[in-house]
This record gives sequence, structure tokens and C-alpha cells, in this order.
Amino acid sequence: MPLDALAAALQETQLSQVLRASVWLYPLVNTAHVLGIAMLFGAIAPLDLRLLGCWKRVPLEPLARILVPMAVIGLALAAVTGALLFATQPRDYVVEPLFALKFGMILAAVVNALALRRAPAWRRLRFEGGEPRRPWRIAAAASLLLWVGVITVGRLIGYR
Repeated sequence: MPLDALAAALQETQLSQVLRASVWLYPLVNTAHVLGIAMLFGAIAPLDLRLLGCWKRVPLEPLARILVPMAVIGLALAAVTGALLFATQPRDYVVEPLFALKFGMILAAVVNALALRRAPAWRRLRFEGGEPRRPWRIAAAASLLLWVGVITVGRLIGYR
């Protein structure tokens, strides 16, 4: 089934119709989406900045122990609510080049984070208190740029 046919079918679902018709539901979902983004970026930015060399006196391990779960919760909230927002106008979004760009940047940012966390050196960096080396700083800079890009492109989509 072609993508536009799937989008048309999704747009005709009761969920899509309820989200579009409700005076309260769509704004609440949109607010929850913004909250998820704030939680995600609010956790990722300090961690990435620490990996870039800021706050060298702050140990990485306790910082990561607090911020990584917050980022995961924020990402989950943003993903669920983003899917609901997508369901309101899927036919418009599937043909929007900025939507594809946003989704690609989200995918790249998540892969970057998973690669960083799964690297064997992550455990040494966290538990031995070492300072991040160049690959870590590159990953942190990429993370910041990607998430700022996701937020920016998301806002651009909202105003098209």
C-alpha cells in the first residue's frame, strides 16, 4: 500500500477525527509534545555540554544517572504525542520535505545517543571519572546540533 494511501486511511480514523475536532484534546497533546521536547533537550544539553568539557569538576557518572532517564522519558513523551499530532494531518505531513528532514534528524540523534551509550569506553568514562576524548566531544556536538535542528525544523513545520 503506497504511503499516501496509508496516510489517507489514517486521516479517516476516528482518532484523527477526534483530535481535529476537539477544542481541548489537540492543544493538550500539543502541550504534552512541547513538554516532552523540553524534558528531552533540558536533559541532553547539560550532558552534552559536560562531554564537551564544561563543568569539569562535575563528575559525569552522577550527572548521567539523573539526566539520561529524564531524556528517555522526554523522548518517549515527545514520540507518543508527536505520533498523535501526525495523525491529525498525515496526508499533509507525508509530502512535507521538512517532516522527512525532522524524522531523519531524530533518527540520527537517537542512533548517536545509542552508539555513545553502547561504546565500551562509556563505562570507563563514567566509572573511572576520565575526561571525554575527542570522539566523545564530536558525538556531543553532533547531538546538540541534531536536537536543535529537530526543534527548529519542527517549529518551521508548525508555521507552514
